[in-house]
Amino acid sequence: MTIGDVDLRRSVFIVAEIGNNHEGDIARAREMVMAAAEAGADAVKLQTFRTEHYVSRSDQARFARLKGFELSTDTVLALAELAAARGVKFLSTPFDLGSVATLAPIVDAYKIASGDIAFFPLLSAVARTGKPVILSTGASDLTRIDRAIEALSSEWQAAGRDGEVAILHCVSAYPVPEDQANLLAIRTLAERYPHPVGYSDHTIDIFAPIAAVALGARLIEKHFTLKKTLSDFRDHQLSAEPAEFQALVKAVRSVSAMLGTGVKTLQPCERDMPIATGRSIVATRDLPAGHVVDHNDLTWVRPAGGLAPGDEAAVIGRVLTLALRCGDRVMPEHLR
Repeated sequence: MTIGDVDLRRSVFIVAEIGNNHEGDIARAREMVMAAAEAGADAVKLQTFRTEHYVSRSDQARFARLKGFELSTDTVLALAELAAARGVKFLSTPFDLGSVATLAPIVDAYKIASGDIAFFPLLSAVARTGKPVILSTGASDLTRIDRAIEALSSEWQAAGRDGEVAILHCVSAYPVPEDQANLLAIRTLAERYPHPVGYSDHTIDIFAPIAAVALGARLIEKHFTLKKTLSDFRDHQLSAEPAEFQALVKAVRSVSAMLGTGVKTLQPCERDMPIATGRSIVATRDLPAGHVVDHNDLTWVRPAGGLAPGDEAAVIGRVLTLALRCGDRVMPEHLR
């Protein structure tokens, strides 16, 4: 799977989830995009919605708050252009069908929120765009995930295209207790689906995403804020500040490099070690020419380079053709 020019098979893709942490403040949103790029994110992600098509007016306080967070199409486009200028990809989560269409010419990939994994009209609309899809799976079991993948796949098949989807393990709690992060589910998803697997994090620090990479995650999403105490909006508290996000990026890159290929073979840095740490058969004392070697005459010391442990049968009972001093290697040419 590729997002823009990033191949997830070659590089872990790290998303700074700005979400609604801008709280409708366009200047803050711009600052967050720039800060995320500076911190090393591969992409920034926001949420796009028209409030009246997203939440019920019956909860007037929630409706009003989300209405205040709503970004215009022009603003979303401007933020996408800013992201591109800063060298990062631009993603968004649409929460209504109109926003899917709005985002089509703007985003490098769509994110499906965990809560919309069974919102099949939205899944179908996103699939029809042909853009890569990132599917979050919080509060879902494998049956719900299967149905979502089937919904996407049926649209791609109908259009005669090979769609791309990454499946993110996620726990839908804010924040997630450490003992409920269930990171081993990443392996379960990777074994079940022929798609890249990642992790959307709602814990309060950066350890879980780092561990997720060690377990095979190819995409990491972490909430991002300028400051955890910026306001009483819940998401700030479980978000990474710029310095913390930068540390996350550094750790993810390091862990990713450490994973290697999985093939158990000598690494370039250790090619001299079998000689340095191996052992050779040597004389335990001075031995004269003509001596018949027995097991009391031999020991094993570093480095390698002579007869190795296990070659004793080729030495014991043989006759030395020359004298050896204590510590000399016993070599085949010394024996008859």
